[in-house]
Order: sequence, then structure tokens, then C-alpha cells
Amino acid sequence: MNKPDDIGSIETVSLWVNGRKEAATSRRAGEVTNPATGAVTRRVPFCNRADIDTAVAAAHAAYPKWRDTPPLRRARILMRYRELLEANREALARLVTDEHGKTLSDAAGSVQRGIEVVEFAMGIPHLVKGEHSEEVGTGVDCHSLRQPLGVCAGITPFNFPVMVPLWMYPVAIACGNTFVLKPSEKVPSASMRMAELFKEAGLPDGVFNVVHGDKEAVDAILDHPDVKAVSFVGSTPIAKYIYETCARNGKRVQALGGAKNHAVVLPDADLEFAADALIGAAYGSAGERCMAISAVVAVGDVGDALVAKIRDKAARLKIGPGSDKDVDMGPLVTRAHRDRVAGYVEKGVAEGAKLVLDGRAFEAAGREEGFFLGASLFDHVTPDMTIYQDEIFGPVLGVLRAKTLDESIRLVNANPYANGTAVFTRSGGAARKFEREIDVGMVGINVPIPVPIAFFSFGGWRGSLFGDQHVHGMEGVRFYTRGKVVTTRWPTTDTEAPSFNMPTLG
Repeated sequence: MNKPDDIGSIETVSLWVNGRKEAATSRRAGEVTNPATGAVTRRVPFCNRADIDTAVAAAHAAYPKWRDTPPLRRARILMRYRELLEANREALARLVTDEHGKTLSDAAGSVQRGIEVVEFAMGIPHLVKGEHSEEVGTGVDCHSLRQPLGVCAGITPFNFPVMVPLWMYPVAIACGNTFVLKPSEKVPSASMRMAELFKEAGLPDGVFNVVHGDKEAVDAILDHPDVKAVSFVGSTPIAKYIYETCARNGKRVQALGGAKNHAVVLPDADLEFAADALIGAAYGSAGERCMAISAVVAVGDVGDALVAKIRDKAARLKIGPGSDKDVDMGPLVTRAHRDRVAGYVEKGVAEGAKLVLDGRAFEAAGREEGFFLGASLFDHVTPDMTIYQDEIFGPVLGVLRAKTLDESIRLVNANPYANGTAVFTRSGGAARKFEREIDVGMVGINVPIPVPIAFFSFGGWRGSLFGDQHVHGMEGVRFYTRGKVVTTRWPTTDTEAPSFNMPTLG
């Protein structure tokens, strides 16, 4: 690990303001670590209100010209940007692995999913088209417009340093807005590289800006009068805080919160297929996914056989640095988070769950300073246990038991989170019942992580979403634009008698 006297030689990440790198005026900073080694690799500035004001001012100044840029020209810049992102996909994935810890293959897949949102946004000339109705009244026509909002902002989490920002700013910018992004201070480098590539694609200066920081920077964004809309992905308490603050300040807000994603396994399911799917969904990216499966509901008599298969497969996972070849699971993002997740394993044992596989026993030979934790598996978890109630956000999977499909649906619907869920079955009737009756925003049928593709929208229900619109897809377009309706009449006579009645059709 780096010693304190080594810190002065470590690179400090810049801001991206008005099309170039800028140093923060704030003297506060944090450390970026490599989770596989524990080494401090960079320092990241924690912006103050003056830094945020500078970035928002750049976006505000760039807005009028960008708003008036024809959508087709915006789309052409996005086309070039998509090509540059694709050409730099491996380099971006490596930045993700270096700062988050996930495997290179997983990181590359998440970059690709982000690029697909850019591909969707390239269709903006069609996506923002309005409607027109002729002769809604005698000599009266009516048409609608979708127009941009102004300066928009995104506050994104550590677990997807490329994909989640790409859920937001390409759609906002395609719609004619300008944007200020505040990525997680734990993983700042990928956002900076994406900003450089956007400028290379021809994006005018000031349209896209990147700032860094903690709560002070977030609050400065939420309180800024020139920021018209805020998009957020993170924990439920922070999502609720951002939603309430933005609503109080008259801003649009989409705040995606936490999750406790369930997979229901019915007795007729292909257990080998289900177990393989659940291993990836629970332990991929060390469980640090908002769509990770962290609770399995075994229905009927399927529980013992399913737990045995998951245990055997989880015990064989190859755990190591994400940059190593053929690794299944990398480290957790920070030492503090690794220790917090290990604490949940201890709590699960104390509360009476059966610990089938203990990830705390894992030892990373030669990587003792890395933030590693093995896969943990609990059986006979009950809804009153902390490991069920809390979003652990780590490689811990709990299995609950239910007698019937109806009971499993009631269990899932009673959970305060409602982000994603899945059912494993061969029965079309059971799948249809689950799909219709489950009160969750994203549903998978034999698909363990039902993240919608880019031209659908991503978002949960209940405590997993605060706001009315999901991200990307057409809901993203609607979020980053506002509707205007124009009613037109061209009188055919020089004078008309005044009317004091409410206008009606006809």
C-alpha cells in the first residue's frame, strides 16, 4: 500500500469543464484505490460550491446554441461518439476494473450495454417528433412539441462507472440539453475519459462537464437554480433525500434507489440451468450490482437440491484480481465495504440462518492487502432477519422457503424494494401469473438479471424509485424534454366579433 509520504507523487484527477481539464479550487480530496491491491492510485478532488457553479455556468452558457442545433446534427455527433466508445471499449473496461475491481469481461460487457444507449439516442430526430391534428375545430389546427429543459445533472454510483452515466447524459444531450455529471468519487477516471472522447467526436465545449466530490458537491447541484433536472442511481436513503430536495427546489428528478432482488424457483424448473444463472446473478461483480439476485425463494420441495447445487458451484468460483484471466469474481470496491459485508455474514449466523458457505474463510494468497471476500450462501433465511431486510451489496445469497407460487408472490410483494425479480419455471401459466401479479418494475422469466435493453426503460417500483420516469428508453426522452401544445388559427376575414365564451370544438 502507499504510505502517507507517497501521496504527493500520485496523480490528482481533474475536472472537465467547458471542453477541457480544469483543476478544482477546493483543497479537499479523497483517495482512489485499486481494490485488488489496496494501493492508492489517484487522488480525486471534492468540489466545493464554487467548482459546481463554474461547471453549471459553462453548461448554462452552452445551452442556447446546443438547443438550437438541429437534432440530426446532434445525432451525427452521437454517431461519431459511439464509434469512439467502441474503439476504446477495452481501455474503458480496464479503467473500470482498476478502480472498481470487477473482472475485465464483466466490465467490458457493462461498457457495451452503455454504448447501446448511445445507439438508441442516435435516433433522436425521430424520438422527439411531436404530433399534429388538423381541423380540431373549424379552421383550427393543433400540434405538440417536445423541447429540452436546460442544464441537467447526473449523480452516479461506483458499481457501473461507464454504463450508468451512459444511461443518462447521451439521452439528455441528444434531446438538446447540456449536462453536468458527478460520478462516484471512488471511480472517477472512466467519466473523464468519456468526456475526452465526446469532445473528440465534435461535441461543443460546455455541453458536457464532469465534476467530482461528496455531499457538498451533491448539495450544490441539488440547490443550483440553473440545474433543471437531476438523475440519480444509488442507495434508497440518498435517493429519497435527492428526490425530496429536488422537489422542494422545483426540479425534475428521477432517483433510483436500492434493491432486494428475488428469484423464485418453482419445482418444475431446470435446476442445473437455474443454479448456473443464480451463481452469476448473485456473485458476479462481487454482488455489487443493483440488479444482483440476493434472495432466492425455493418453492415446494425444490429447496434442498437447489441449495446443494448452488453451494457446489459457488465453492468452485475462481476469485482474484479482476485483471487476471479466467477469474469469476474480483474484490469488493473498498476495505470498509468488504468489512461491512463480512459483518452481515456474522449477523446472519447470529440471527439463526444456516450458513452453508462462508465467504469469510477465503484467503487471497499474495493479495492480502486487496479487498477480497469469498461467496457466502445462507439457507432457511426468514423475512425478519437483517440479511433479508438490508441491501447487502456483496457476494451474499440467502435462500428462503415457500410452499406455493402464491406464497412466493406475496413474499416478494411485501418487500419494501421492488427493483427486479425473476422466476424459473417451465410452465407458461405459472410464468404468466408471476408476470401479472408481481409488483416489481423489472421481471425476468428464466432470466436472472432482467436489465432492459436500451430502447426500453430501466427502473423499479416502491423504495427502488423516487420520481415518475425511469432512465433511458422513451421514458428517458420524456424526462429530459417537456411538452408544449400549440393551437393555430389563421382568420380568413379582416375582423371577427369578440367571443367571451369558453372555446369548444366545432
